[in-house]
Amino acid sequence: MLVRMVYNSVRNMTKARNFAFLIVVALLVFAILSLLSNTSSAASDDVNKEYSIVPENDTMALCFESLQDTRKLLYSSTDNDNDIEPEPIIYFVTPTYPRREQVAEITRLGQTLMHIPYLHWIVADDTSVCNNFLNNLLKKFGIPYTHIASPMPEFYRTKKLVPRGVANRRAALAWIRNNNKKTGVLYFGDDDNTFDLKLFSEIRSTKKVSMFPVGLIGDYAISTPVVKHGKVDGFFDSWPAKRKWPVDMAGFAVNLEYMGLSPNVTMPYKAGYEEDEFLKSIGLKMQDIEPKANNCTEILVWHTQTKNNKPPKIRISNGILRNNQFNLGVLLKKLETMGVSHISQSEGETHRQRQ
Repeated sequence: MLVRMVYNSVRNMTKARNFAFLIVVALLVFAILSLLSNTSSAASDDVNKEYSIVPENDTMALCFESLQDTRKLLYSSTDNDNDIEPEPIIYFVTPTYPRREQVAEITRLGQTLMHIPYLHWIVADDTSVCNNFLNNLLKKFGIPYTHIASPMPEFYRTKKLVPRGVANRRAALAWIRNNNKKTGVLYFGDDDNTFDLKLFSEIRSTKKVSMFPVGLIGDYAISTPVVKHGKVDGFFDSWPAKRKWPVDMAGFAVNLEYMGLSPNVTMPYKAGYEEDEFLKSIGLKMQDIEPKANNCTEILVWHTQTKNNKPPKIRISNGILRNNQFNLGVLLKKLETMGVSHISQSEGETHRQRQ
């Protein structure tokens, strides 16, 4: 009898331990599943948390502006016929920032835009002061241009998700608004993108908002509207992220008259959602979209990003830099002005003269 009582007590204790163990395991499984289910939403919530406070402290300085077109255009449909109304002006907005590759990329883009008539180039640089070297470079192309210094507010530079290029584009929108530009076509073109000249003749006829494919975007290597029976029916993009308009910045153009109908046009400091929020702010509807590029079957713009490298330090003596018999002094000082490299007498890669 005593043995049976002890046995039953031990068995009951064992069952109690097993039951408690099962409860602990169940709680752990529930916690893990909850964590996994929240991970996907946490990624998008990060953006909202990062930008829950949005200070309106934009600053911009107009560095230089030229309204004179000194180019010898390869083509123009209205050069010799004063009776024909000039074509709509394309306001081509390029955000840029100081880096080793900046001058090279602005040179490449400028020599593309030199072929486009009736274009005003707005170059907004992420600096607090005007860059004279950049301004002299822009002047060489002969394109009517506006050069703006538009630094990103310091508040956003330390964020996990940095909204690059937003301050620049907001400055361009402010310039358009302040100068009462109500006709023409707005297009955002980065300095590291590649453009087919056909793109400009396509977007010039934009009535409201035109859209077209952009190559080399995301995991699909393409971001494009989906066109059915000549109308935009949806979007093909590898990062939808609950965006109403999952398109790339280079994948649309906007008619200024249409944009002027919306008084609260803006581009918020919200990384990854700049295009979506801008298109929402102009009140875009699906039926307003005009597919270009042969019903979005051609790629006329490519998102060719250049790999950024840190400017090297070149260790070289003052004797060589000042020696008029060598070209190095003039050349290396120019490279330093461009931000391509830095000259040092005490550190960096040592220059070795070869005979």
